[in-house]
Amino acid sequence: MSKGLPKRSEDYSLWYNELVKKAGLAENSAVRGCMVIKPYGYAIWEKMQRQLDDMFKATGHENAYFPLFVPKSLFEAEEQNAEGFAKECAVVTHYRLQNDPDKPGKLRVDPNAKLEEELIVRPTSEAVIWNTYKNWIQSYRDLPILVNQWANVVRWEMRTRLFLRTAEFLWQEGHTAHATDKEAIAEAEQMLEVYATFAEQYIALPVVRGVKTPSERFAGALDTYCIEGLMQDGKALQAGTSHFLGQNFAKAFDVKFATKDGGLEHVWGTSWGVSTRLMGALVMAHSDDEGLVLPPKLAPIQVVIVPIYKGDEQLAQITEKVNQLKRELMAKGISVKFDDRDTERPGFKFAEWELKGVPVRIAIGARDLENGTAEVARRDTKEKSTQQFDNLANYIPALLDEIQENIYNKALAFREEHTTSVDSYEEFKEVLETKGGFVLAHWDGTAETEERIKEETKATIRCIALATPEEEGVDMITGKPSKKRVYFAKAY
Repeated sequence: MSKGLPKRSEDYSLWYNELVKKAGLAENSAVRGCMVIKPYGYAIWEKMQRQLDDMFKATGHENAYFPLFVPKSLFEAEEQNAEGFAKECAVVTHYRLQNDPDKPGKLRVDPNAKLEEELIVRPTSEAVIWNTYKNWIQSYRDLPILVNQWANVVRWEMRTRLFLRTAEFLWQEGHTAHATDKEAIAEAEQMLEVYATFAEQYIALPVVRGVKTPSERFAGALDTYCIEGLMQDGKALQAGTSHFLGQNFAKAFDVKFATKDGGLEHVWGTSWGVSTRLMGALVMAHSDDEGLVLPPKLAPIQVVIVPIYKGDEQLAQITEKVNQLKRELMAKGISVKFDDRDTERPGFKFAEWELKGVPVRIAIGARDLENGTAEVARRDTKEKSTQQFDNLANYIPALLDEIQENIYNKALAFREEHTTSVDSYEEFKEVLETKGGFVLAHWDGTAETEERIKEETKATIRCIALATPEEEGVDMITGKPSKKRVYFAKAY
């Protein structure tokens, strides 16, 4: 099997795009800027979705569903939010087609079917949800509201890349309402930690927890919390955000509640979300020139078993042994595929499953049957070992845990190696160009300095890390005082 993948070191962007397609994750569609998520890619997304959904419900959240369309008057009610998304909106203006009298067999928009009010295809759902909450909330007894939605959204992107930036993408968006600002802030921080835990324990991606600068905040939020991961090309990727909305949306939609002491106040809100962009993070953080490297917890197939045989009799003997092992592993919650296709040779199968990132491959032939052994290959290190077949049901679960931990530790070591503190602008620019990664530098807190650095270097402040200690210093450009280094990087 010829994989035909470019090398990461030669063209990282092309390597990524080709890997996503050749590994069967996604492909471009007939709709410009939109993608088709293929079954293998969607199986990974389902595992992400299932785990996140369990984590949301464990923290008291419930799922609901809201309309795809947002009336323009609702969308523009919160001015900052409307302005922030205005350039990315797809707008529905008509509701009917008709036969084109000038072009037989073709259709045109019926000019008499213009909507009284334009509908926005949701780029995010705050507007329609907060308009709904107005009907749900009258008293402090109705609070908090802890709702999540699994949905698709549309943001009209001109330059797209599979999973990372597409006009339509899948995501979840949580929208909560609270009686106090403290409760809302605690909710936003809690959900940030849920995202960080998921990224580190399941995607095996170490992340920096932080807050965005005012110019990078979600439109309409008072604070935006984020997790930032580092990809193998030295660029950062925002992997999730959680927003403290204050009372902005409650005031825009007049959502008030009667307090315990008889007063009337606007509620406090949050929103938070992650998207299929996590699929891009999964690919870019771990994969190599041979294909995907999937953390076992998110791999659709955790173990693939390839028989090596001559004739139906040998295959039957191997199949009997493999079915027993398969039952034992599946009883422990491990997904197993027995690749007994007779249309492909073992070498082709090895290459194919390597490309697809299956964490563990077991090969068993006639000699293995005689010896009571099997060859076990792990995808993360490409190491092979001979194991006693009867012990595989105990060996494999521990090996999967080891692989999960090793993939995380490798990504962590890469991040630590590519996190650099600098004090001068010259050093800052040199590190960005030669080494990449996160660059820790002092910042004077002004949007002007932030914008200048972005224009001159294409690096942005990824976050003000929550765990970074205070440290007296001066801005590397203006010389103005600073109390904390912030995380800069070029980013997706």
